[in-house]
Amino acid sequence: MSKEKHLFPYNWELKNGYPAKGIEPNNYKVFGTFVCGGGSTMGYKLAGFEHLGGVEIDKKITEVYKANHKPKYFFSEDIREFNKREDLPKELFNLDILDGSPPCSSFSMAGAREKNWGKKKKFAEGQTKQVLDDLVFEYCDTILKLKPKVFLLENVKGIILGNAKAYSKKIVQKLTADGYKVQVFLLNAASMGVPQKRERVFFIGHKKKYNLPKLVLNFNEKPILFKEYTKTIGTEKKLTPTQLEYYNKCKQGKNFSSVHTKGFFFNSFKLENNSILPTIAASGGIGGIYHPTEARKINKIELCCGGSYPQDYNFKNIKPIYLIGMSVPPVMTAQIANQIKIQWLDLINLPF
Repeated sequence: MSKEKHLFPYNWELKNGYPAKGIEPNNYKVFGTFVCGGGSTMGYKLAGFEHLGGVEIDKKITEVYKANHKPKYFFSEDIREFNKREDLPKELFNLDILDGSPPCSSFSMAGAREKNWGKKKKFAEGQTKQVLDDLVFEYCDTILKLKPKVFLLENVKGIILGNAKAYSKKIVQKLTADGYKVQVFLLNAASMGVPQKRERVFFIGHKKKYNLPKLVLNFNEKPILFKEYTKTIGTEKKLTPTQLEYYNKCKQGKNFSSVHTKGFFFNSFKLENNSILPTIAASGGIGGIYHPTEARKINKIELCCGGSYPQDYNFKNIKPIYLIGMSVPPVMTAQIANQIKIQWLDLINLPF
């Protein structure tokens, strides 16, 4: 296990409580939308924030979220229905941060992208038909409804590439027109104390009236290699004959597709000990990430470390790779939240 000191722990347990060691609790309040398993929720708590709860459409994930985070307020419904509510608690209209990660599969460079834009489709998120590319603007409406001091909108890198740039521009224009100063960041979790190469885009803004300096987000934590936390636990499933065949043929650091005559199994990746975990994908159960020297997929402990999820997280009946792949890594959120606190919220709350 690595002895390198990181500001926030990637190998940790819920039973140890919040915030992270060396971080003081603060009185800043956060509420989340599209909270999924609570990756961001845990990040804010690690950084000392009070997380009030959130909105999540998927009923099964809702039960997992409640079991692990015990939210003060929770709305198990479509964000569109939440936006129509007139019975929200007053506390939600005085937030320090509103957080949201609208489902991003329609902007992913690995998906159909433009072919699905504007179409209703039954996606995994919520198990209901919805137009996913509209959800970023539904979340913008949530921001304008609750009017937090600061907002954060997270999405995949694809939202700032190609034709999707138009969506990014509309997000910035919409929120700027309604009283916010907005910045856009492309960040890699691997430089933030997360043992995973995960690039994500963050739209972060504050109310113009605060006249705050630009947020600076520069993270240079030492990369965490797979060999620093790999651990065999003895309950790993054996590979199928086909998986084993391609595992043995494949070189470390390559996809199984590199040894398949038709290029199949492109989503099956064989690690190297001296490398950083690639992006953990929610669909990893189909292919998966394989151990570099042991004929197996990486196990729950390795997945949790790679996603900076707590080792004692209660996944209930949901596969860990799905929830971890769907989530913003807690440590990634904790790093950003800590800087927002230092650079913005502490200035807003200075006594005059």
